[in-house]
Order: sequence, then C-alpha cells, then structure tokens
Amino acid sequence: MASSSSCGHNKSYKYNVFLSFSGEDTRKTFVDHLYAALDRQGIYTFKDDERLERGKGISDELLHAIEDSRFYIIVFSKRYASSSWCLNELLKIMECIKTNGHTAFPVFYDVEPSDVRKQTGSVGEALATHKNKSEVGKWREALKQAAGLSGLDVRNTANGHEAKVIELIVDWVSLELRSIDMNVDENLIGMEQRVQDLDRYLEIGLEDVRMVGIKGMGGAGKTTLARAIFDKISTDFEGKSFVENVRENS
Repeated sequence: MASSSSCGHNKSYKYNVFLSFSGEDTRKTFVDHLYAALDRQGIYTFKDDERLERGKGISDELLHAIEDSRFYIIVFSKRYASSSWCLNELLKIMECIKTNGHTAFPVFYDVEPSDVRKQTGSVGEALATHKNKSEVGKWREALKQAAGLSGLDVRNTANGHEAKVIELIVDWVSLELRSIDMNVDENLIGMEQRVQDLDRYLEIGLEDVRMVGIKGMGGAGKTTLARAIFDKISTDFEGKSFVENVRENS
C-alpha cells in the first residue's frame, strides 16, 4: 500500500470521524445506523459506500480522507480481516495515530476482541485467505495494536442492545470533539476569555430564544469567536447550523 506522511500536527480536519468497516458484515445494519446517529448529532463522518472490488488497490482519495479525519471508528467484524481494502485502511489509520496522535475507537461487532488481537478464531481464518506474507505480517501487527486500544465489545455492552451501544459511541465522539474544540488555539490571544464571556450571555438551559450580536471592526475575530462558541455548545442541540460570510455570499 502506498504510504504518506501527511498526517501532520496542528491542522484543521475535513471530517470529524472516519468509519472503517467490512461492508459485507455491517454496511446495511450496524454501520448504517451508527452513521445515521452521528449525522443526526451533526458529526461530519466519512463512510465509503463505493468500494473497489476485492484485489484492487486502495484509492488516494480514501487515503486522504483518513488523513483528513480527526477520529477513527474501526468496526471489527468476522470478515473485516478477509478484506485487503479494510486492512490497508487500518494500516493507514495506525500510521496517522503514531505520527499525529489521532484517536481510534475500536468496536467489536460479533467478534471477540482477543480474536482480533491474536488473529485467532474467525479473524485468523479470514486473515489466512491472504497469500502475500509480507503484507500479512504488517496487517497482523496493525490488528494487534488496534485491538489493544480502548473500545467497545457490542455483545458485552448494554446487554447487546445495539441502539444503546450506538448512543454510547455517539456520546463519546461528542465529548471528545467538545474537549478538542475547547482547547482554543494558543495563538488566538484572549480568545478563551472571550468565549467564556459570551457563554454567560447565552444562558444555555433557559426555555427561550436567545439572539446575541457580536460587533467589531473587520479582522477583529468576530467569526472566530462565533465559531468557537458554536463548536462548544452545538453538541447539545439536535438541529444546528453555522452560516458565515453572509454579506459576502448573499
């Protein structure tokens, strides 16, 4: 698989979440419901619905999507390891974790975490279908590392109720995004205090409609402040939208 070192620090990401999964196992079931739940929460998620046929190479577009995602949710299932496409995705994900400190969240769907970590059981059987030993060695190491990350075993979480498991995953992503968004760029002098001051005016939790205007000279940081407060509170609402540069675009 072609490798890239463009998983860099201190960049803005196009996607909040990248979903890695076996389409044969979960595309129309668990992953479909998970993607819908993330979307409802306003979490911008990459889900590849048009995969190449088995044996064809992973596309540059997909590699760039992995690089351009803040978090990874890896849905391990029985046939995940039978797909070289999935395994090469995983290699790229683990590369970005190492070089940029990205966060991956493994979800074990109808498969034992120990089977992924040790490549035994159905995972071992799926991996045995591949003939390229050099590639298999890399994939084994990636599976081992990914399975060692903190995640969820669907069958042993919430008594196996998938709707509740999905809710827990969405809550985790929302909290992680909020934590990152609250880490205001250290180069934006005074921004953290401005966010706190504006937050008090909003009085979130009251049963009313609140409109707050931000006035200032061009280039003073009005849009940056509005974006920061939006990112901070948006996960508390089912419906939300951030519209900027209205005067220029209207």
